[in-house]
Amino acid sequence: MSDRFENVTVVKKANVYFDGKVTSRNVLFPDGTRKTLGFMLPGEYEFGTAAPEFIEILSGEMDILLPNSKEWQAARAGQSFNVPANSKFKLILKGLVDYCCSYG
Repeated sequence: MSDRFENVTVVKKANVYFDGKVTSRNVLFPDGTRKTLGFMLPGEYEFGTAAPEFIEILSGEMDILLPNSKEWQAARAGQSFNVPANSKFKLILKGLVDYCCSYG
């Protein structure tokens, strides 16, 4: 995981979900790809995907229930996971989580 992005555009308007408990900002790359950098407060969340997502946990930890799985997995800072397109996944956070999500 790189700790910085070069030559990008950051969209100032935040993406806000779950009454402000999850926020992110879009980072646009010259090649047309997009990532979001975000922060999640403690809680339980369910997200839906349109495109495949690769999620890197920058700080904190969470439990993840991926699509087609019946077992929760623990993940923490320095780890990542993939979520297929057109699916749903669940998260349980007991503390703050800083993350980066790559699409496509």
